[in-house]
Amino acid sequence: MPLTRDEDIKALLEETRTIAMIGASDRPDRPSYGVMAYLQSRGYRVIPVNPQITGEHIHGEFVFRELSQIGEPIDLVDIFRRPQAAGEAVDEAIAAGAKAVWMQLGVVNEEAADRAESAGLKVVMDRCPAIEIPRLGVKPIA
Repeated sequence: MPLTRDEDIKALLEETRTIAMIGASDRPDRPSYGVMAYLQSRGYRVIPVNPQITGEHIHGEFVFRELSQIGEPIDLVDIFRRPQAAGEAVDEAIAAGAKAVWMQLGVVNEEAADRAESAGLKVVMDRCPAIEIPRLGVKPIA
């Protein structure tokens, strides 16, 4: 069952430090571009993942082709992909040892959520951290 209670979502955001963003874009008109900048402004380390622009940089961070290349602990995987593609992203998150997956607004994939939960990951679905952080009063990371 994905996290739905405000206190559970707030706790997840407060314990998260490193976020891998699957589907991060270098295009300022894309939602992921703004969300990544917002998360960075709140003190999170955000690592972009996008096979189409591997090796480039977004907001000062190197873009990786896939999660398995990151090589450091990932607290949360933020998924900016179509619902049908979310399953592959969740499988990568499980394999990479992430603690949680966050499916963005409009991204609902119950099968992927069930797989993540069965593997011990926390799941948030159909929400945006850039909306939830101010709504829940999550303090910036020092």
